Amino acid sequence: MTDIAVIGGGIVGLATALKLQDERPGLAVTLLEKEDAVARHQTGRNSGVIHAGIYYAPGSLKAEFCRRGLEMTVAFCREHGLPFDQRGKLIVATSAVEMERMAALHDRAALNGLPLERLDRAALAEREPNIAGLGALFSPATGIVDYAAVCRTMAQLFTGRGGEIRFGARVAAIEETPARVTLHLQGGGSVVARHLVVCAGLEADRLAAMCGLAGDFRIVPFKGEYFRLAARHDRVVHHMIYPVPDPALPFLGVHLTPMIGGYVTVGPNAVLSLAREGYRKAAFNARDMADMLGFAGFWRTMAANLRPGLHEARMSLFRRSYLKACQRYCPGLELADLTPHRPGIRAQAVMRDGTLAHDFLIRRTARTIHVCNAPSPAATSAMPIAAHVVAQAVEGFGL
Repeated sequence: MTDIAVIGGGIVGLATALKLQDERPGLAVTLLEKEDAVARHQTGRNSGVIHAGIYYAPGSLKAEFCRRGLEMTVAFCREHGLPFDQRGKLIVATSAVEMERMAALHDRAALNGLPLERLDRAALAEREPNIAGLGALFSPATGIVDYAAVCRTMAQLFTGRGGEIRFGARVAAIEETPARVTLHLQGGGSVVARHLVVCAGLEADRLAAMCGLAGDFRIVPFKGEYFRLAARHDRVVHHMIYPVPDPALPFLGVHLTPMIGGYVTVGPNAVLSLAREGYRKAAFNARDMADMLGFAGFWRTMAANLRPGLHEARMSLFRRSYLKACQRYCPGLELADLTPHRPGIRAQAVMRDGTLAHDFLIRRTARTIHVCNAPSPAATSAMPIAAHVVAQAVEGFGL
């Protein structure tokens, strides 16, 4: 028997396992990951941005965790010699409407304790000659990092302190009694633990359902498709370049990101994925589709977001439409500049009434804690999320 089992080898699961060791070094902690390595899904396939927390509702867990997470991520990278770069982000307005939204965003950032510099058209052109816009907000703290490298370091620290990672361990059923939790593994075998923490990302609802906690939500996967710019554009921008987000839409839009590897990506869009872990263009999974189509909240969400959904689908189907979105603020790009890059899939919890769960959703039973929704910026916020979960475990489990 292990004291605590953690399901999920993404950055939230690894950060939680490490925090458990820090808080209770005498406990035996076992991490279960269904893949053959860490960071195979959301963590290893995102844009690599260390967010500052500009967009999020003041007072929300999202805003608090992101603000603290940036500081903790940077400190972790410095301590362990991991490359990162706080080169800052420009949020660029290209229309009068976006200028108004930009002003509101500036006020929200101030409420979150994030001072942003306002740039007019001339100042923007001076800072980024290849970017066109009427004005911009500059966030100096925003950075970039390789989150998969962060996860590999976390895994080494965890096992170095005596933790166990079991790869290829897909949990097929969870059996909870007053004394223990038994995790039955696909293909045979089981793991018995006194307590369980689940950080399962795209599979969060299925594992929560095993404990009776997912009756009112489902995970709906949204694919984010990226392109890598041709090598001649490796220095097209210095800062990250973001559009001003539409407050009615849940995602931030296509942006330019100089990556740790020295190249620049554009993306992501946000299209409904027909498979939770299918990264090919036409990937399809019958079980995943049945789970979505059989949930009333899915249909309500699709109906409420039909117009933006069709726009995102058009960008996915037609590369020229994707290019047009980029050319709004980077007019020098051409169709040949968009070269293939790996996509990612975001796990989005959708409630029965059709609303998207925009903040973190954490539920528990007597012996289990489930991180049911960890939306962007979960990678940035992983260490504060872990601290929050472990505090609940210490109190609720009596550790």
